[in-house]
Amino acid sequence: MRFSTIMAVAFAIAAPVAAQTSAPVAPAGPRVTYIQAGQLLATPGQAPRGPSTIVVRDGKVAEVRDGFVAPTAGAELIDLRDRYVLPGLIDMHVHFYSSGYPLKSRLEGPTKDKEDAFVAAAGNARATLLGGFTTVRDLGSPEPRGIRALRDAIARGEMEGPTIVNAGRMISVTAGHGDANGLKEDYAHAERMDADHLCNGADDCRRATREQIFTGAEVIKFAASGGVGSNIAGGLEAQMTYDEMKAIVDTAHAFGRKVTAHAHGKSGIDTALRAGVDSIEHGSYIDDETVRLFKSTGAYLVPTMHAFESVIRQSRAGERPAASAAKAEEVALVVKASHRRALAGGVKFAFGTDSGVGPHATNALEFGYMTAIGMAPAVAIRTATIDAATLLGRADRIGRIAPGMDADIIAVAGDPVADVARLNTVDFVMQKGRVRKAAGKPALFPVE
Repeated sequence: MRFSTIMAVAFAIAAPVAAQTSAPVAPAGPRVTYIQAGQLLATPGQAPRGPSTIVVRDGKVAEVRDGFVAPTAGAELIDLRDRYVLPGLIDMHVHFYSSGYPLKSRLEGPTKDKEDAFVAAAGNARATLLGGFTTVRDLGSPEPRGIRALRDAIARGEMEGPTIVNAGRMISVTAGHGDANGLKEDYAHAERMDADHLCNGADDCRRATREQIFTGAEVIKFAASGGVGSNIAGGLEAQMTYDEMKAIVDTAHAFGRKVTAHAHGKSGIDTALRAGVDSIEHGSYIDDETVRLFKSTGAYLVPTMHAFESVIRQSRAGERPAASAAKAEEVALVVKASHRRALAGGVKFAFGTDSGVGPHATNALEFGYMTAIGMAPAVAIRTATIDAATLLGRADRIGRIAPGMDADIIAVAGDPVADVARLNTVDFVMQKGRVRKAAGKPALFPVE
């Protein structure tokens, strides 16, 4: 019997029971919360407001008013009068299915089932949310259906975590950065089972793109170049042809998906930009010609300096294979100069950490790395709010605190524009109107 027929029979049987047992439920009134903020950075990049009150109704910002406004009867009050309030942060590059500890992962991997991996991913998601990141892009998972399930459970309110925009698996050519490199034959064979993300030639790369969309990908990622983390020699330059990259980009755009490219070497970055990608991850080797390509295409750079620092530390501690460690040292010599060149040249940046390469819930360390290359703290915060939201195509919903926006709101002690390290300790997190973190003071309490 076909599955659709089975389901139709099941619904037919269940319907009379539901009709007998269900009763009309009166609609609940709107959930209203008043947030009194000592300082409010409603629109990052602009001057903060002084004492303000944010009115949240049913998960959306309804009003932003000057001063400390008393709540209406039946509303909740959140006292953040001694805190600096700003929009929830956005990380454009995480991997919830990766632990951030490569040696530990290799040792424990053979003992873990996919169900264990899902539980770990859910824990990483929750920790990231409590760190103040209310939206993320998960850019590559060994379990694409698992990350989709986690995304949907969070969206339904059944699990705690940031809103996830997922990429499924990273598309790669055979022997490229996304293949099962450096493993013995039987392990490599196991890794390659159902390897629908591997492709060779333009037509095959169209197929691989559609496969990721089929499994639920909301954004497409491909490996344009070699990678630091993969255990294979051969450098960091382009691994895909222009035609392969162009096929991926055009197919994804036809399905309404944005495309990002993992790219370290100049040839990989430049070719991906010419193929029409929306963003570049890492961008280790950027020269003046590359800057001009970024600006002419309007693509964003997601620098992931947090990951570079993590890989260098892991490599020098002997936690990464020799091929990976050698590439990490190579990149360390040039990457900061490349990012400074991109910043000075007016390239658009979006915040991203590659968490999962390094430990989760330390995402805000990226702000310190960004300011170290000369980016002003106010600009760095904007890359993790308005700019990231724009790259996601969700600037009408997230990235600012304004009427009609999702009530994704965080608070810290002190002014992060003066000291960006304040963002390493987030005191309060609200996601779509629901308080997810309210330790000590500030506190959540009902108003009679």
